[in-house]
Amino acid sequence: MSAVREQLPEGRYGRSADERADRKLKIAGAVLGTLFLAMIGWFGWHYVGGTKISAEMIKFDVVSDTEVQVHLEIRKDADATGVCTLRSRSEDGTEVGRKDVPVEETGTRLDKVYSIRTTAKATNAELLGCTAR
Repeated sequence: MSAVREQLPEGRYGRSADERADRKLKIAGAVLGTLFLAMIGWFGWHYVGGTKISAEMIKFDVVSDTEVQVHLEIRKDADATGVCTLRSRSEDGTEVGRKDVPVEETGTRLDKVYSIRTTAKATNAELLGCTAR
């Protein structure tokens, strides 16, 4: 019986020229990873810090065949003004009402109820979004 070799032959599988390339790849990967994380951080800060007005629809109520009432909670900077867009749809998904409501009151948090006139019976209402002026 012969003995089994557990080590590789010397000089045959060494890491001579590849060590420098491996080090360059590690440095390039670290730099690109750092830049990627910085970019994600900047986008996150811009999204959160750049938003001057936002709203959340608390509830809606179909009052009649031609009206829907929407309760909004609006959060904004104290001096910010803007517009929030509301939309109402019928049962088949057709848009039956749309309204741009101005947000010009002072304060950082507002609770308001808005009325949307509709052309047919609505089954829902939605907040499309708010933009600062």
